[in-house]
Amino acid sequence: MKFLIFIPPNDFKDESLATIKMFFDRWNVGYQVTSYSTKECTGMHGATCMPDINTNKADPSGYDGIIFIDGSGVDTYKLQDFRPLLDVVLKFNSSKKYIGAVGNSVRVLAKANIIKDKKLAVPEDPDVKRIVQLFHGVLSEKSMEIDSNIITIRDSGALEESLNPILEHIGVK
Repeated sequence: MKFLIFIPPNDFKDESLATIKMFFDRWNVGYQVTSYSTKECTGMHGATCMPDINTNKADPSGYDGIIFIDGSGVDTYKLQDFRPLLDVVLKFNSSKKYIGAVGNSVRVLAKANIIKDKKLAVPEDPDVKRIVQLFHGVLSEKSMEIDSNIITIRDSGALEESLNPILEHIGVK
């Protein structure tokens, strides 16, 4: 099993990336960190991460899924409006791969128009809720939702409690 972990070029949530990497390492899930930057990416709290692969070169056939990390960089870079990233989401979706989003990165899934009638765990941010409803996603009260190939986690605080059930669901544990 192998996943891509997408991070914004700057201001990703350090704790979200660290937690996902820790769980993947613990359960021997392969992963590569990806971004549109070819330079070192910096988190909101100063952690740095050099992307393993540029997102332009990401081919869904080499992965079981992609996870989008949250953080203010999602909004700063307006990732939900970046057509090449939305095309990557569409490729993963049409290949029936897992697509995960933490917190405000669910905007990317909404704008890729793959959430119609899907239950999504979304943060309390009214703008995120609005965009999910605009693209006909179903707001969930839960901290984590798995609906078909779409996996959403409300925020980085819910990651630790959510990752074990997610890994069980996708057949890792």
